[in-house]
Amino acid sequence: MCSFVGASISTTFAIPSGPAGHAQPLVSSNPSLKGSQMPKMKTKSGAKKRFRLTASGKVRFNSAYKRHMLINKPQKMKRQHRGTEILSDSDAKIVLRNYLPNR
Repeated sequence: MCSFVGASISTTFAIPSGPAGHAQPLVSSNPSLKGSQMPKMKTKSGAKKRFRLTASGKVRFNSAYKRHMLINKPQKMKRQHRGTEILSDSDAKIVLRNYLPNR
């Protein structure tokens, strides 16, 4: 126990010490966490909003060019860009590895 006395405040706290006065490493008592990588990589918040995974693991995204200036675009283009599309395999690999690591 260490005790520090200030002008009017007295505070007492314990310093965790191990062998030779070194602090003990924080070890989890949860056996399910053994062997896990810590800390986990965070998912990019922009990728969370733009990509979703299908049940088979493919990456789904919303198609572009359908937000504004639709009068100047042909009807066929507007029709084909409805809904979502599946990302190509090479691009999906990049997105999953770099932007959605825990999925």
